[in-house]
This record gives sequence, structure tokens and C-alpha cells, in this order.
Amino acid sequence: MQYIVDPRQNCLFDPYKRVFSKLAYRRIVNGWQGVFRRVILEIMPVDTIAGEFSESEGRSTKELYSMAGLVFIMQFRNWTIEQAAEEYMINLGVQYALNLEPGEQSLSSRTLDRYLAIFRECDIAEKVFHDVTQALVEALEKDVSRQRLDSTHIFSNMARFGRTQLMGVVVKRFLTQVHRHDELAYEALPEELRERYKPAANRLFGDTVNDIKSRKLIRQQVAEDMLMLIQRFEDTDHADRTTFKQLVRVFNEQCTVEEKRVIIKEKAGGRVLQNPSDPDATYDGLKGPGYQVQVAETCTEGDVQLITAVIPQTAAEPDCEAVLPVCRDLQEAGLVPEIMLCDAAYGSDANVQNCKAQEMELISPVNRSRRNDEIMHVDDFDINPFTECVRRCPAGHAPLESTHDLSTGKTRTIFDGELCRACPIFAKCPTTGKGNRRTFHHTPAQRRNAVRLQNEQTPAFRSVYNKRAGIEGTFSRIKSCLGLHRLRVRGSKPVFMALFLKLAGWNILQAAKSNTLRRKIAAEIRVFSTNPIPKWLSIPVLRFYYHLFNRLGLCSPLTDLLMHSC
Repeated sequence: MQYIVDPRQNCLFDPYKRVFSKLAYRRIVNGWQGVFRRVILEIMPVDTIAGEFSESEGRSTKELYSMAGLVFIMQFRNWTIEQAAEEYMINLGVQYALNLEPGEQSLSSRTLDRYLAIFRECDIAEKVFHDVTQALVEALEKDVSRQRLDSTHIFSNMARFGRTQLMGVVVKRFLTQVHRHDELAYEALPEELRERYKPAANRLFGDTVNDIKSRKLIRQQVAEDMLMLIQRFEDTDHADRTTFKQLVRVFNEQCTVEEKRVIIKEKAGGRVLQNPSDPDATYDGLKGPGYQVQVAETCTEGDVQLITAVIPQTAAEPDCEAVLPVCRDLQEAGLVPEIMLCDAAYGSDANVQNCKAQEMELISPVNRSRRNDEIMHVDDFDINPFTECVRRCPAGHAPLESTHDLSTGKTRTIFDGELCRACPIFAKCPTTGKGNRRTFHHTPAQRRNAVRLQNEQTPAFRSVYNKRAGIEGTFSRIKSCLGLHRLRVRGSKPVFMALFLKLAGWNILQAAKSNTLRRKIAAEIRVFSTNPIPKWLSIPVLRFYYHLFNRLGLCSPLTDLLMHSC
């Protein structure tokens, strides 16, 4: 049976004033607990959670606003289930944040685990992030016209394996299942193979010589073992097991078969299995296995900055493809900035043009990774930005002809070959061809990037762009405060849920530092304290009037207030 108490209903007498000293009470009202109780608790997705329980049958649930809030709080406070249940029962600050009666709560870890499962299965976390962010932006009256975008790597709760150990682990896991469910088939395997995979997963091949040649021989042996097991069990009942499917997946990702010989790939790529316990994790060549999260944050004037968009991804996703999803997310939330700052990985010409079409200016450096500074480039030519035709070469010579092809999007420019060969900067010239004609090709994207490259050298660009670096500090503080570097969970669903709730929690912690929000909360609390209660109005008197109103059949806000107070 559903049990819900509207957190907007205030007590006539706040019981926490009797529990805390004046200093402690002021501290908790001005802290994240006060922000959570006064701004966040009422927007918890109680309707979705209540749908999992009967309205009138069965044992009463825990108060649903408080349970939704506890699931949220335990993520950004980085608690385990056991710690969260304990804090719910004995931490008065948490009870204040969740609008509970002080010191009268009980909760088992198993009950809390059920509410966690509801959050995962119903995909509530993303909605919570958006609702919390929207509420805080409005409460803080936050300017979102300038934002910055970047990504950070996230490790899930899984072991990191090398290629040989990964291949060995999937073989061992499959053999364990065969031994458990079909001992005759297991005993029929070669004894040498069975002995090879008997050690624990973290000790596989630990007794071998640690050099490159030995590792290659071991890897080749494991690959051949994998092929033999696949061929032996692919037409049996064992082929339906998850461990067998993972065995096949790893073999196909890491190896090929050429003329009945197993060949191990030089590079497997990033979108491959990293650990059987977390099949969704992928690999980033610089940062390792796991996940990443794209984060947009405000960078305007004010005492605090808020995260406005969160896009969780696997580690193999390139940053340049994240701009459009972030823009869509900001549009749906109504938080689209005028200017978005990001690093060169995001600053492709396509992204700049797409953002411009959405009336948003994307500011980032141009990627120079493939730029050869020993030769001249398109930015050295004088090009008409409207027709895309070349007017002058770097030496000041006009072309014989310059034509822009709309179908291919390229401009073809022809120069006098004899004039080019006599030019003093001919060695650095990017034109090509022999004889009397030298040709130069460029695209509008190259020309626009050249303009951006020139703008990068101006003080105006640097004064605007220097705020982008602040997001690196945000990531550092989030990882140290919220445990974002290595999560307690694995698998894309639990990982994405944790990311949404942790980063929404970061916004609450930031909002608690805002003087603007503190003043609003203090003003709300003063509503009850501005009109002092007469000395004759005691609890027995309130009870008398409550029962009198009930007998007379009167229902009013005053009746509800008296009931809650008594």
C-alpha cells in the first residue's frame, strides 16, 4: 500500500529546533540538507515509484518521497546500501533533508535495494537530473548563456585485464560452467587444457616468464584453445550459455582464422569486451577501459556554477560526436546557451555549423594535429568567402581561373606554372601539378577553419576562451568528493544511473553555497516565525480544536495543519 506525505506540508512547530542547537540548526538549514528539503524533495519522481505498489492492498510502503530522496542522496554521498540504511536511521541531518520525524526511523538494506532496483528498471535517474537542474537554475536565477563542454573517463567496478588474461578468463569461466553442469564433457577434455585454466582468474599464467616472446606464445596457445572449445561445443546445449557467447565474442574480436590457422589481431580496437563481468564497457586508447561522461557546465558570473547536461557513454565514443546529443539535451531542458566553450576535439567545422544553425556559437581551437607548418595552407590564400573562389595566392598572384563546384563542395584553382616556379616561396607552396598549370583545391570547411585559426591569435578569443579550463577543476573536485573516478557498480544501466544522480547531487552541493538560495530558504522559514504563537496556544489546546472541528464536520487547511502538528 502506498504511503506518501507531501513534503510541501509544513509543521506548525519544527521538531528539529528542539533537537539541534541554534548554531547546528542554522548550519543544517543553510547546508545541502536544507536545499534538498526545501527545493528538491518535492520534485522526486514519486508517481513513477508509486506505480510499482498497490494503492490500497498489502503492507504500507516506506514514505515514498523519503525513499526516492534516499536513493538519490546515497549516490552523491557515495554510500553503500548498508551505509545508506544506517544514515537513514541515525543521521538527523539526512532525516531533516527527507522531511522525516527525528529519531523514529527504521530501514533494512533489503528494502532499500528494492527501491534501487525500481530506479534502475524505470530509468528514473535521467529525469531526476533534469528536474533537479531545472529547479536549481530557477531557484538561483542562474544565467546559462555561457557554458563549457568536456568529457571525463569513468572506471566501473571491474578488474582490468590485458588481452592474454582476458582471453584466459573467458575460457576459464566457460570451463567452470561445463564442469558444473556436464562433468562427463569436462572430463573428456585434454588434461593439459584443464590444468592450464585451474588457477584463479587473477593467477592465470602467473608462473610464466614475463617477457614479450613468452607472452606471445601463451596468447597463441590460449587462442587455439578458444577455437578448439568453440568447435567442440557450438552444436551442443552449452552454446546457449552466456559464458560460451562471451567466449565466441572475444575470439572474434581478438583473433581471425586463416587457412585453419589462428591469427591474433595486431589491434582489436576500442569497441571490444574488456571484462566478462561488465560486457558494456569499452576501451579508450589513452585512458583505458570503462565509460566516459560528457558534461556541460555554466561559466557565467555568480558565486556557483551548475552542470546543465550529462550524456553518459562508453569509453570508445569520440568526443566530436557528442556535440549534437548535448545540444539536443539542452534544447529539451530549455537551457541552450549563446556560447559553448570546448577543446579542439569538439571543434570540427561540422559541429560549428550545426551549433550555428541552432543559434549557438561553438568556440574552440582548431585541431592542428595534421597541420604541417613547413608548408603553406589555405589560410595563406586570399579567398572570397561568398563565392569560395581564390583571388590571390600567398605571393599575391591572381589565378588563371578559380571555380567552386556545388555538387562536390570543392573549389579548383589553376595558376600559371611558369610564374609559380619562379616564385621565391615555391618550395612551400601547396599547389600541385607539372607543366604550365599548377592546381590548388580547398573546401569551405578548410577556409572557415583558416579564419578560426586566425581568430585564435587575438586577445578577444583568449579572453572568452580562458574560462573553458575551469571544467577541469570541476571534474577533479567531483571525483574526489563524489567517488566518480571509480564507481561501486558495473554495467551500463547501473553506471549511467549513478552518473546522473551523482552529478545532480553535485548541483545540490553547489547550490548550497549560493547566498541567493540561502536567502530564499531563510525567507520561506520566516513565514511561520514572523507571527509569534500566543503562549496560551499549547499542544493540548490544538488537540481540543482539532477534535472539535472534526465533530462539526469542518475541513480546512487549518484542520490539516492542526492534525499534522498534534
